[in-house]
Amino acid sequence: MESKSKGTRRGGGDIRRGNIATSLEENMQYLNQALGTGASFDMIYRVIQVGGKNACMYLIDGFCKDELMQKMLQYFMDMTPEEMPKSAHEMSKKNIPYVEVDMEEQWEKIIYSILSGVFALFIDGYDKCLLIDSRTYPARSVSEPEKDKALRGSKDGFVETVVFNTALIRRRIRSTDLRMEMFQAGESSKTDIVLCYMDSRVDHDFLEELKEKISHIQVDALTMNQESLAECLFDRKWFNPFPKFKYTERPDTAAAQVLEGDVVILVDNSPSAMITPTSIFDIVEEADDYYFPPITGTYLRLSRFIISLMTYFVPPLFLLLMQNPQWIPEGFRFIMVKETTNIPLLWQFLLLELAIDGLRLAAVNTPNMLSTPLSVMAALVLGEFSVNSGWFNSEVMLYMAFVAIASYTQQNYELSYAIKFMRIINLILTQIFGLYGFIGAVVFFAVAIVSNRTVSGKSYVYPLIPFNPKQLLRRLIRCRLPYSEEK
Repeated sequence: MESKSKGTRRGGGDIRRGNIATSLEENMQYLNQALGTGASFDMIYRVIQVGGKNACMYLIDGFCKDELMQKMLQYFMDMTPEEMPKSAHEMSKKNIPYVEVDMEEQWEKIIYSILSGVFALFIDGYDKCLLIDSRTYPARSVSEPEKDKALRGSKDGFVETVVFNTALIRRRIRSTDLRMEMFQAGESSKTDIVLCYMDSRVDHDFLEELKEKISHIQVDALTMNQESLAECLFDRKWFNPFPKFKYTERPDTAAAQVLEGDVVILVDNSPSAMITPTSIFDIVEEADDYYFPPITGTYLRLSRFIISLMTYFVPPLFLLLMQNPQWIPEGFRFIMVKETTNIPLLWQFLLLELAIDGLRLAAVNTPNMLSTPLSVMAALVLGEFSVNSGWFNSEVMLYMAFVAIASYTQQNYELSYAIKFMRIINLILTQIFGLYGFIGAVVFFAVAIVSNRTVSGKSYVYPLIPFNPKQLLRRLIRCRLPYSEEK
């Protein structure tokens, strides 16, 4: 095989150029070695007769529709020599009773198609391979996502199959202006990446920049799917924890963002969509804001915004007031720590920050049948007993319990953890420098948000900076404005 892979081959094929030969025997010899058909049990090939000519089909077990393949195999084997076309082009146009049929002569594209689940047919004497896209991928139902839920609205969600996800968006946007462009990234994985956008509404300069970055990604594989892609697309200011992308598992949210002129990125094997460019105001918005009347949606949005700020301010502010009890008004003296403080308040807060994350990780790995009894046990042991034993004060437990619960009002994980990191910095600075540390931490928090940039390089806090009062009002208050209005 090594000798045949160099130089010109019989029938016009040349491995150096990556083209197939007209000889079926040579094509099979090369392809069997390239695909490792003898070592991989799911890599299937079968030699058949098609119209009196030798032919061979290649497919991956589990990716092809069995009933369809059986019918097509019967059709090919029933063809007579008189019905057999002279070229692959004529064969694909007149003699294959299927919609998605393509022809290819380059080995690289043929092998990629086979590994993607496409049925490949080689016929002796033909200088091109017939690719029949009859694949089907194992997939779960498009049920409502566990994390990204809404009180009203549709109950479907994205799945790990990118074709299903594009169909869910197409179902909501029946416009000729909608574009779905596919790219591949990763030398080994060849992961499918789809850019969804409205051609007349998208920022084309940003779109071309995005395409250029995806086309030049130099990685072996997108092992972590969207996170691997996100780190390739945005490689500056990695130390700023505030999210640069918005993630959603809801097709209605993705469709709404596409209609607003954003680009939605779908990655195969990932059940969520990446929305870009994204500002801080885009991230705090959720589907429930629009599934309720404007006044209710405004209340939900402002409540979520205020609660997120409270999760940042409450623990450091309590620590500051405990350092300076003379600042507490007479009517609020009840917030003072009454029990003996065995461990400094700062260390109590930091230990509980770590404990909350430990409980989250435990909840992820806990079987469903054990989640309820273990939750009760954790509440009793870590709640009541930890206070009685003297490790924590009840006031500290109360405020951290509020933070733990209130963090779930924000759907975006990255934003919740960004606020958490900033809260820890504020606690430490407040403990060391008192009021000046608290003020400095708040300034640092504001600068981290303002100095952040979107993937397109624009302001992360627009329309606050640069100031646009009309758009700022729309971001804070749920208005009855059509998507077609200028952003």
